[in-house]
Amino acid sequence: MADWLDSIEARNKAQAKYDKAHTAGFYMKLNTRTDSDIIRWLWGQPSKQGAIKRLIRDEISRKSAGL
Repeated sequence: MADWLDSIEARNKAQAKYDKAHTAGFYMKLNTRTDSDIIRWLWGQPSKQGAIKRLIRDEISRKSAGL
């Protein structure tokens, strides 16, 4: 195997190990008919993950402030 393939494989293994220890993934299924507004809004975001995190953090902040 070429050295660069070994390097890629090592990097992938390291990333998988990190991900297993430090991350959680979530899947959201949206209906194209009833959730089209959400889908359109998400597609307009430069970072879907960033936009979702921002909305969740705003809600957490609002709840902790008693709003």
